[in-house]
Amino acid sequence: MHAQEFSRRRRHLMELIGSGSIAVLPAAPERTRSRDTHYAYRPDSDFYYLTGFEEPDAVAVLVPGRPHGEFIVFCRERDPDKELWDGAREGPEGLVARFGADDAFPIGDIEEILPGLLEHSERVFYSMGVFGEFDQRLLGWMQALHARRQSGHAPDELVDLDHLLHEMRLFKSRREISAMKRSARIAVAAHRRALRACEPGKHEYELEAEFRYEFARNGAQCSYEPIVASGVNACVLHYNANDSVMNDGDLVLIDAGCEHELYASDVTRTYPVNGQFSAPQRELYDVVHSANQAATEKANPGNHWNDPHDAAVKEITRGLRDLGILKGRLPTLIRSNAYRPYFMHKTGHWIGMDVHDVGDYKVAEQWRLLEPGMVTTIEPGIYIAPNARGVAKRWRGIGIRLEDDVHISRDGPQVLTADLPLDADEIAALVGSDA
Repeated sequence: MHAQEFSRRRRHLMELIGSGSIAVLPAAPERTRSRDTHYAYRPDSDFYYLTGFEEPDAVAVLVPGRPHGEFIVFCRERDPDKELWDGAREGPEGLVARFGADDAFPIGDIEEILPGLLEHSERVFYSMGVFGEFDQRLLGWMQALHARRQSGHAPDELVDLDHLLHEMRLFKSRREISAMKRSARIAVAAHRRALRACEPGKHEYELEAEFRYEFARNGAQCSYEPIVASGVNACVLHYNANDSVMNDGDLVLIDAGCEHELYASDVTRTYPVNGQFSAPQRELYDVVHSANQAATEKANPGNHWNDPHDAAVKEITRGLRDLGILKGRLPTLIRSNAYRPYFMHKTGHWIGMDVHDVGDYKVAEQWRLLEPGMVTTIEPGIYIAPNARGVAKRWRGIGIRLEDDVHISRDGPQVLTADLPLDADEIAALVGSDA
């Protein structure tokens, strides 16, 4: 992402919080995996969204109207010995030269400098509850300022930063949409790779390996732990053991996306392990496919957030009734949520820097309107548990989900993952092929 993009975001946020305010954003801490090893570091999305900076042990501060500079960062100092072991650091000088900071200080100086910045502010914008240790430090500084208020000033309000910042993040810029298109392209290529490698007798983790390889060779990583669920495993929504053998005659549901330049994709396809749908599998698949198409058609500016879900519910309920799994009049079945044992989740969620991205789904207790720049998943599914009561045996143990990433553009829904087939015949033909 270009430096101008981060600068534009900071200016916009400072306009929103106004003069007399200060915004404080700590970076995510490193997380211990075991003993003296750490998980691969991933920056906090809010912090990165405003700074583009990817090192831990940092705090960003925005002070609109401050004469000596509005964008201040506290960060690790350069240290040749530590850099020999762990890699180069930017240091305060790098934050000013390459990240647009007006001022930058060593993180060790934060106790001396940040309270003084807080002292001259009326309102502190901060996301409480994200990083507990820093919460306590910030509250301590504010309490100390109030304790000696007779000899100085102290901020009167602590305001939740999430509402303003997450509303900004909900609307993607052209550069962000471009980044999400790249992420989607990599995910589609990985799904195609897995389709080619799929065959009976392999373990689910062998297909997972195809994804991890394709992501890595494109400079990406998993945006969440991949789900490779064959047979009855597909009826477990967040299955990720990925250790079963894929049997001839089973379907495999693969929910896998990548993160590229901190922007996520989230894609699901379901197909026969042997390349041939059985009759019951195909009948349920076609219902989910219809629901995906109907929901996508509703992902238009001016529609409500829940309109795609309502369209998917109608198609799935109608399909289940036509197959005899549900019985009754369609309106009654929909009103009574008769579909819920088989379709128990929403049809989508916001996606962006986080897989389940930030942004409100309702405004004033009403479903919000879809607007250009938003990006959502469309992911209807049908899951018939192996022990489902009152359902014919031929349907039991089948789980199907079809998920795409959809940009709400001014011209209507733009499916970022459209290069990966949805049609049953098209996707089945790719199983084990060279295409």
